[in-house]
Amino acid sequence: MDERMRSRARDVKSAFRALEVLELLTREGRALSFAECQRALAYPKASLHGLLHTMAGARWIELDSVSKKYELGVRVWEAGIAHTKMFRLETLARPIMEQVRDATTETVQLAVLDGGEALYIAKVDGEHILKLDSSVGQRLTAHATGVGKVLLASLPQEELEAWLKTSSLQRFTPNTTTDRRKLRRELELVRRRGFAIDREERTLGATCVATAIHNHLGKCAAAMSVSAPAVRFGAPQRKTALAHLRHAASKLSKALGHSPSK
Repeated sequence: MDERMRSRARDVKSAFRALEVLELLTREGRALSFAECQRALAYPKASLHGLLHTMAGARWIELDSVSKKYELGVRVWEAGIAHTKMFRLETLARPIMEQVRDATTETVQLAVLDGGEALYIAKVDGEHILKLDSSVGQRLTAHATGVGKVLLASLPQEELEAWLKTSSLQRFTPNTTTDRRKLRRELELVRRRGFAIDREERTLGATCVATAIHNHLGKCAAAMSVSAPAVRFGAPQRKTALAHLRHAASKLSKALGHSPSK
C-alpha cells in the first residue's frame, strides 16, 4: 500500500471514530467523562484524547469546564437546523415559547452561544404586522443582543476574558457597547439580575429582554428572549415580558433536568 492509500485509510478510520463518538453521546443522552468514553469505545487513550480534542475544537462536541465531561456541541445543532424538531431543546421549548408569545403577543426566540456569536435555533413570531427581521439559523454578535449578553454572562470568567481579548466589539448602532470595561460591568449586572436587555444595540428600533435556560448540569444551555419594535416595548412592557420569560425559563430548565439547587 503506497503512502496516499495509507493516508486515505487513516482519514476513513478517523472519520468513522468521530461518528462513533457522536453516536455514543447521542445514545447515552448525557455528558460523559473521558474514562466513560474510553470504556465504551475501547480506543487507545492517546488516540481518543486527540480525537476528542479535535472534535471539541471544531465544536462538534463540548467539554464542560466544571464537570470535565463531554457532551454534544453546537455544530450538531447547526447541522440539523432544517430538522430542529429532532433536538430535545427545541422540541421542549416550542410549546413554552408559544405560551410566552400568546401572553405577550411579541416574537420569542431561543439562541445558543457559538464562537462568540448568538446562534438562533428557534423562533415563534409575534401577532403584530410590524415584526422583527430575524430567522432560525441566523448568527448575531453576542455583545449586541439580549440573548448574547445572557450567554456571555454565563461563561466562566477565564473563557469570557479570552473572548473579550479577541473580539472586536463591533459597533452597530450608537447604543452598542464597544468598551470592554463597560461590557464587563454590564455582564456582571446581567449575572446578578438574571436577565439582559437589548436597547436598540444591534438594530435601531428593535429591543428585547432575555433570560437563561439551564440544563441538568446547572449550565446555561441557551437564552430565550421576547423581542419587539421599541415603539411598543417600553419599560412596562419589558417588565411584563420578563415575568413571563422567567416562568417559561423555569419550566424549560426543569424539563431539561435542572433543579434550582444545582
